Amino acid sequence: MRLGVPLDTPPMEARLVEAIPEGDGWQFEPKWDGFRCLAFRDGAEVALMSKSGKPLARYFPEVVTLLGGLGEDRFVLDGELIVALGGTLSFAALQARLHPAASRIARLSRDTPAQLVLFDALQIGGAALLDAPLSERRAALERWWQAAADPALRLSPATTRRADAEAWLARSGGALDGIVAKRRDEPYRPGERAMAKRKLVRSADCVVGGFRRDASGAVASLLLGLYDEAGLLHHVGFVAGLSAEARKHWAERLKPLRGSSAFTGSAPGGPSRWSQGKDTAWEPLRPELVIEVGYDQVTGRRFRHGARFMRERPDKSPRQCTIDQLETELAPAELEKLLKPSPGRKRPETIAS
Repeated sequence: MRLGVPLDTPPMEARLVEAIPEGDGWQFEPKWDGFRCLAFRDGAEVALMSKSGKPLARYFPEVVTLLGGLGEDRFVLDGELIVALGGTLSFAALQARLHPAASRIARLSRDTPAQLVLFDALQIGGAALLDAPLSERRAALERWWQAAADPALRLSPATTRRADAEAWLARSGGALDGIVAKRRDEPYRPGERAMAKRKLVRSADCVVGGFRRDASGAVASLLLGLYDEAGLLHHVGFVAGLSAEARKHWAERLKPLRGSSAFTGSAPGGPSRWSQGKDTAWEPLRPELVIEVGYDQVTGRRFRHGARFMRERPDKSPRQCTIDQLETELAPAELEKLLKPSPGRKRPETIAS
């Protein structure tokens, strides 16, 4: 490709903050729970690149076809690939697209087509926009999106009003992963954590149904369980990253609970392609200890990432730790309100002046 932005350009990233930034000069956008993607087109060539620099085009042929059929034939855009089922986001459906079989990818591209949510422009036509302030890049992106006029291309809402961003979080019911804040006067800074993100953190009361040890024999992680509607205890995730002091505490705390397996539903797995040869053996505990943990996202009724220990809950019965506590990735219909273009294909949210 002969674009002004190389294919190996890393996207601008965000640092985690405790609160949505205050003050003037910020632009706020929803943080979408999908695959970050830089989309490149130079004439007949289209490339989709992940945040890690790996090509995604073969997994999303419908997006390649879409971008290759647009009137403007030279651009580099920053966005997020999402899959919506019934008007709601499904990260599991998105993950299913990363499959080695071309026939399966072709079928899924028809059955669960992906959409590209756009939020920045690095080049449009012959004009490279990397050095332009966000205010100019956003204006150029909006003009391009209006001209593209394809329903599979979404323009992410954006506002300069902090109250709007707080309202998105309040009314999304778990649809959004959080809020991203960007300085409107700054250029695009590839690979730098030049944005701020406020992520939603939810909590759940879980049964500690087992634990794993590290190479030294110390407690490395706590295995978490939740009861389903039939009364079966399913493994839903883990707490790891324990300090030396915490490991010592849990070694003593768990001693009297060792017994037969608490997991009567799905149990922690053994070695897998993700374990990279590491020992994944675990030791069972009786289902008596309840702890509250913080988590960010859920896929397939499991925590997608490691949970964070918050506190013990001696006031809670293990049987009160049910799986219906989890905020899943399936969001209410409010998601469509955030994404749906208004009449006349106006942008979903207007940048406040």
